[in-house]
Amino acid sequence: MTYQQPQPGQPQQPGWGQQPPPPRKRKTGKIIGFGCLGIVGLIVLIAVISMVASGGDDGGESSTTKPSATQGEAKKDEPKEEESAEKAPVTVTAKAVTFKKSVLAQGDDYTSVQVTITNNSRNDIEVNPLYVTITDTDGSKHTVELGVDEDQLDAMTLAPGENTTGTVTAKGTFDAKYVTYTDGLIGDSVRGDVS
Repeated sequence: MTYQQPQPGQPQQPGWGQQPPPPRKRKTGKIIGFGCLGIVGLIVLIAVISMVASGGDDGGESSTTKPSATQGEAKKDEPKEEESAEKAPVTVTAKAVTFKKSVLAQGDDYTSVQVTITNNSRNDIEVNPLYVTITDTDGSKHTVELGVDEDQLDAMTLAPGENTTGTVTAKGTFDAKYVTYTDGLIGDSVRGDVS
């Protein structure tokens, strides 16, 4: 085969003395790779934040209610239960109160519980009425309605040793059995029986 040069004035065709242009690189793989890396990074960041947030936890009970013991064990363990309740990072006490209608309430069909949250840990905790649920005697869980009771629990940060008291209110009339406070969205839950 002989190699022929194109005649003057004729356009050169690919393959006649020139290399074809390199294929275009697609960026789709990089975009998907960085997207996946971003998701993994976000999961790691959430895990680190949750570990830091629970760093002051001493690994004790996360609930103020204790399982019942036999008669002989109850007498021996009574002082220990009081000590462990004092050492719990957060304690919750609750009592049923009369609903005090605010201007935002629609009707009188609400149940209110006065809640006292005490921070016994070494770290700050976040308190918000949305972090509290009310469970009735039938076992149904009720979410808190915002702004319907005049004495509503305020949203705040509690420093170690501080406590706050306020009312949480749910729609409907029922007998409240206990309230459950959760420190933030992914924190430990603490239960307090309603007296």
